[in-house]
Parts: sequence; C-alpha cells; structure tokens
Amino acid sequence: MKLRFRYIIMLVTAMTFFTCAMAQEKTWKDMHKVKKSETIFGIAKKYGITVNELIQANPEMNTPGYELKKGDYIYIPYSSAEKRQKANPKTADKKVAQANTNAVRVGVMLPLHNVDGDGRRMTEFYRGMLMACEDLKKEGTSVDVKAWNLPVDATVNVESAKSNLAGCNIIFGPLYTKQVKSLTEVAKGVNAKLVIPFSISGDDVLHNPQIYQIYQSPELFYGEVINHFVYRYGNYNVVVIDCNDRNSDKGVFTFNLRKRLQESGIPCQVTNLKSSDAVFYKAFSATRPNMVVLNTARSPELTEVISRLDELTTNHPTLSVSLFGYTEWLMYTKYNKDKFFKYDTFIPTTSYYNQYSSAVRQFENRYLSLFKSDMMDYLPRFAIMGYDYAMYFIRGMKRSGANFNGAEADNRALQTQLHFTKAAPGGGYQNKAFMFVHYNRNKSISTIAF
Repeated sequence: MKLRFRYIIMLVTAMTFFTCAMAQEKTWKDMHKVKKSETIFGIAKKYGITVNELIQANPEMNTPGYELKKGDYIYIPYSSAEKRQKANPKTADKKVAQANTNAVRVGVMLPLHNVDGDGRRMTEFYRGMLMACEDLKKEGTSVDVKAWNLPVDATVNVESAKSNLAGCNIIFGPLYTKQVKSLTEVAKGVNAKLVIPFSISGDDVLHNPQIYQIYQSPELFYGEVINHFVYRYGNYNVVVIDCNDRNSDKGVFTFNLRKRLQESGIPCQVTNLKSSDAVFYKAFSATRPNMVVLNTARSPELTEVISRLDELTTNHPTLSVSLFGYTEWLMYTKYNKDKFFKYDTFIPTTSYYNQYSSAVRQFENRYLSLFKSDMMDYLPRFAIMGYDYAMYFIRGMKRSGANFNGAEADNRALQTQLHFTKAAPGGGYQNKAFMFVHYNRNKSISTIAF
C-alpha cells in the first residue's frame, strides 16, 4: 500500500514566509503493519475504533476489490472519544499526553522556496527529511516537525525564534554562515542540538557545544584520508604523477601525502604525465603493488593518465597498478567505470550515491511517486542526504535523549554515514565519517567506511 504524502507536499509548497511556521497536525495516532490473516474488523476492534472510522482514515479501503495484504501499513485514527479528549485538554487521557511529550521535536530553518537553486535544493533536502519521519513512525517514533523558510537575506530574530522553537530537541540549519551565530544562540536558549548540514566558514563548532557540524573542511577531510592511506597501503609503492595542472588545488594533498609517506618509510616516486615511456616506467615497482595518485582531479588529465597506464600495463603485464582518486571522480564514473574496475580504484568521499543499490532505487521510485518529479541531478543527492541526517539524529535522540552525542556510527545510511567526535574542549561536535569507494577488479563496487 502506498503511503499518503499529500500533507508533505502541502508543507513544502506552502512555505513562503520566514515568519510562518509550517506545522501539520496529524489526524491519526498510529500506524499498523498488517499481519497475515488480519481483517479490517479485527484491527478496528483491537484499537477500540469503529470500522467506519478506520475506513475514513484509509480511503483506499473503499476501492472496489480492496483487500488487506500482509506487510501493508495502515493509519489508525483517534476514536471519537479520543477526539473529544483532544478537544478538551483538561480531560485528555494521560497516556495520550505522555505520548506527545515523548515525541522528538524537530525544527528546520533553511531556504525552503522556489526562487533559486539554493531554495530548490533545500526543498528537496526537506522532502527527504519528511520521508524519514514517516519511516521512523513505522518504527514507533513520534516526530513533530516545524519548518521555516530562512532565505539568504533573512535576519534571525533570536528572541522570536526561541519562542517559536521552544521545546525542540534538534534544529537543522542554517545554510548560510552569517546566520550561524544567531541560530546558535537560539539553540542554546531552547537547549536544542543545532545540526549544520552544509559547508560554512568559521570556527563556531570549536566554541559552541550545541553545534553538530556535518561538513568537513578540506584540511580535516584530507588529513584523515592521509592517515588511512598510510595505514592501508604501507606495502605499496606510491607513484605521484604531476599532471601539469597549475590551477589544481590537489597539490597540497599530494605534498602532505608525500611527507607522511617519507616519515613512515613507505616508498614514493614522482613522475610527470609528459615523461618519456622509459622515465615513466622507472617510477613503478616490479615487486610491489603500485598505487597511482594524481595531483589534479580534472577529467582530461585523468583520461590521459589512464591512457598512459593502459600502454604501460600492456607492455609490462606483470605490473600491479591501482588508482587512488578524488571525490570529483565520482562524477566521471559513467565514462570511466570500466577503467576504474581495471585499475582497482579507490575514491575517498564523505557521501556515496550508489545508483546500483536496490535500497537507493526504491527510495528514488518512492520519491518520484510522492512528489511527481525525479531528484535533481546532483552528487550527493539532496533528498537522500536529508533522509540520512533525519534518520540518524532522530533515532539517536529517541534512543539516548539529551545524552545523544553522535558518537555511534550508523551503517544503515543510504548515502552519508555520520560519526561525530568532540571538536574541542567546551566546543561542539564534528563529523569525522568518510569512506573509500572501491571499484574492484571483479567489477563489483564496495565501500570501506571509517
């Protein structure tokens, strides 16, 4: 049975003003997974509601030929008595009130609009978050979400935001660096965790314990990559190829990598893409496996290097050659996949959109069904990102409450795994998770998560 997401679409399309909170009150209290041989009458009796009330909450039951199927999810509405209790808080059932108290409350403060690319990307991100909330509901986790459109030119009124976000456990945002300080004050004032999903500048995470910074600076990311490179490939002969790209920013990485390799006693040779065949071959080892690293991430130079390696391995078939690349190479996969397999390629990245994963394909089909459009063609996919982040943090808050600090890695992520460590004494938490995407010679793709 397909879940109904019309209220989600309404949420996304209706958010046009920063001062307006978009919260939708649920008209159902639970979601039931149908078991074998269950009937509509039996389920209604189990939850103390009438058959008519159950059908009204699930209109598809009126469809000619409808029948319950094992594994379907159906909505369980409030009974007439419970609706009366909800309308009169003084006589509300204590258990219902307690269930509402135990809900994980989420605030979203991002540019949710259709004015420009930022707004459209964040709307997709938010849609992924809402899909996660529905899946969490199936797990028994209640989630209350309030969202605000926070465009680039908006100024956060701290006191007003505190009032609107009072009771929130988690706040996702902002997108823009200039709004970080204000939202940090808001998070501090309402005792919430502030999850900053995207790239920002500044060192706020070092000084504010409320902040959970997902984005990793290039210095942090490549520092960790070098640590694991040295650990994993200590028995390799490393070949750094100078590709003569004077505009490349990867020279800092290869410089620091060579320095660490030298300190660790790991052999490293440097050659040039334009070197003669004899000089080029001299950089490779006939007795050790060779790991090739370029000092650029550009596609034209990668193509040239692969051409040189094809010629080299044809003339010297006993050479063992692997490639170690950059996150940008994931954008070139459809052109170079077979070569990546051939050269046993490793690509470091914080997110991996695996289009061959059945779980990812199911998510894409579900997104298309709900929102009548494909996800935008970006790497990583923003909707999957929103889904992963919401699942990680809301599950964590449900499990550990205020004690949750992101120290546990969650390997169930579709695209982006998260794992946080303390950024500094008295500061917040920094995501340290990343992975090597491995294109194996047997033409399979695997990931090595750190």
